[in-house]
Amino acid sequence: MAGSKTAKDKQKSARRTRGKASEGFTAEEKAAMRERAKEVKAARGGKADGEGEVLAKIAEMPKPDRAKAEKVHAIVKASAPDLSPRTWYGMPAYAKDGKVVCFFQSAAKFKARYATFGFSDKSNLDEGAMWPTSFALMELTPAEEARIGELVKKAVS
Repeated sequence: MAGSKTAKDKQKSARRTRGKASEGFTAEEKAAMRERAKEVKAARGGKADGEGEVLAKIAEMPKPDRAKAEKVHAIVKASAPDLSPRTWYGMPAYAKDGKVVCFFQSAAKFKARYATFGFSDKSNLDEGAMWPTSFALMELTPAEEARIGELVKKAVS
């Protein structure tokens, strides 16, 4: 049986990897997963205050991201008042019938070059065989604000 591992060999191999640090998720990703677990627990317990939680997350952001998130929040609320604000992996998000449709991700959250505004697969943005689901937000001019409003309206249609 050359080349096959015995059960004892497999146990030794498993023991060697137990104590080593995982290279799979960054600290930021792990923090987002912990936040998601808290969100699920709060929702189950009926303790979720979506609007308050979203505003609190926005208030925690560094100034450039905070300004963008505040504008996005206002645009989403004006464009689709039926969407419910909530957090999703610690990010401001907006849901329809309990399912996240769109979300804002701070650049600082994952040490990225730019903030993003994205849409989940629950949004109605399908267009042909390929369409964007996330947009980089370097700045929000009136043109970008109008585009976000249009996309949000389409996403919930």
